Amino acid sequence: MTQVPPPFDPELAAVLEAVGEALPSSFTMADIPEMRRSMDILDLGDEELSRGGAFEIEERAVPGPQGAPDISLLICRPAASTGGRPVIYHTHGGGMILGNNRFALAMALDWAQELNAVVVSVEYRLAPEHPHPALVEDVYAGLTWTAEHAKEIGGDPERIVIEGVSSGGGLTAALALLTRDREGPRPIGQMLLCPMLDDRNDTPSARQMAGLGIWDRTSNETGWTALLGDRRGSPDVPPYAAPARAEDLSGLPSAFLDVGSAETFRDETVAYASRIWQAGGVAELHVWPGGFHGYEGFAPQAALSQATVAARLAWLRRLLAE
Repeated sequence: MTQVPPPFDPELAAVLEAVGEALPSSFTMADIPEMRRSMDILDLGDEELSRGGAFEIEERAVPGPQGAPDISLLICRPAASTGGRPVIYHTHGGGMILGNNRFALAMALDWAQELNAVVVSVEYRLAPEHPHPALVEDVYAGLTWTAEHAKEIGGDPERIVIEGVSSGGGLTAALALLTRDREGPRPIGQMLLCPMLDDRNDTPSARQMAGLGIWDRTSNETGWTALLGDRRGSPDVPPYAAPARAEDLSGLPSAFLDVGSAETFRDETVAYASRIWQAGGVAELHVWPGGFHGYEGFAPQAALSQATVAARLAWLRRLLAE
């Protein structure tokens, strides 16, 4: 039976039509080099990152996983900070195959300006050149350094929030599992924004949105195959690669999850939030009606985007006030 997709929000649909002319819904492995070139425009330079002197910008090489190269952390510290500030540990998106620590960082900086927080953005190795577990191990190494050196960069090691969008959301969920199981740093919250969680790529929303919106089922298969190769969809995929595979979601930091109703990741995000509740955890879930993947970045002035941004900031304010 054909699965009818939910409608896009009318205000967003007009934007998506224009975006679709430059950014097709589906990508294959052969498209990765061109995708990387075309996404360079989303990297922010030091001048943009500094927000007119509001932030001091530093890029620091820190130890990577054992036996692996150093990783780069981009540190954006409030210029007027006196120390002890919250830390937002940001993991960029890009389908496991794109991006760097300067990629689409504006939202995290917006939060940091509102909350007088430090942003630490981690650079991790990309698939397919570096399959699992390289990506999550890099992200874990960066968090470990951040927690150990938080005071040095003006932050509070007891108030670290881990956050990511899309594949960065999936890596953030994996990071929460990994640091719990290794008894590593203990973030106080995890923000999983339209997260990429399930390599099986077979939910009703993945099937509904095939060929539609941004990052459809074909693109999702490309990203997961780059990360996992022939293991994608098999029974032995570990939860630190695909968090939806985790059997135990207890003992995790307070979670914020959001997703559009008209995107591939809708059902896996809803299921993950439900399983956190079932494990006795704390999670806030928003499913934004008619939202496509990444809509708030493509259409920041839309009413749905404004509501999305406000909900995220409100959650952070409550979390950090506790």
